[in-house]
Amino acid sequence: MTNSVLEFESFLRQNGNPESQQTLVLNFLAIVYIEIIRGTPMLVQVMFIYLALPMLIDIRIDPLSAAVISIVINAGAYIAEIVRGALLSINKGLTEAGLALGMPNWKVLAHVVGPLAFRRILPPLGNQFIVSLKDTSLFIVIGVAELTRAGQEIMTTNFRAVEIWSAVAVIYLIMTGTLSLMLNITEKRMRVL
Repeated sequence: MTNSVLEFESFLRQNGNPESQQTLVLNFLAIVYIEIIRGTPMLVQVMFIYLALPMLIDIRIDPLSAAVISIVINAGAYIAEIVRGALLSINKGLTEAGLALGMPNWKVLAHVVGPLAFRRILPPLGNQFIVSLKDTSLFIVIGVAELTRAGQEIMTTNFRAVEIWSAVAVIYLIMTGTLSLMLNITEKRMRVL
């Protein structure tokens, strides 16, 4: 949802529509959110959501929920910037042409600017997915049973660090390699601009 708000706000700004008070507030909140997330390490965000947030709002958050919330919030900030950059990279003349033809803003976004921006979004978005996949290894600190944690638990029983961590690395390479391959195929099919 945050990405949609940021994308729409960016589109309105690009089209030169007068900024209302609400748009200015959304813009400010988006900038604050993005700068906080980009300016803090993922590990700090995970620990804050798992340990500090429950104390602030007086609820209990289980490790898996904290992990999911952390990765969504973190990736959302980076994806918002990817989407914003792609939208701003589209020639403003295309937007003006769509509006001159009488298309409403949402149709210009959906049928003119959006498809072109989506092609430009794919490479950095794929990179962000790979980074997010690797960031899941940080969830070991809050006890989430992910790949790194499984490797650590196996190692404590048989003390074969080289073999276990090599296997964990190979599994991560297989996952990221598969994701990269799928993204490359998609990019070639869409003829990324």
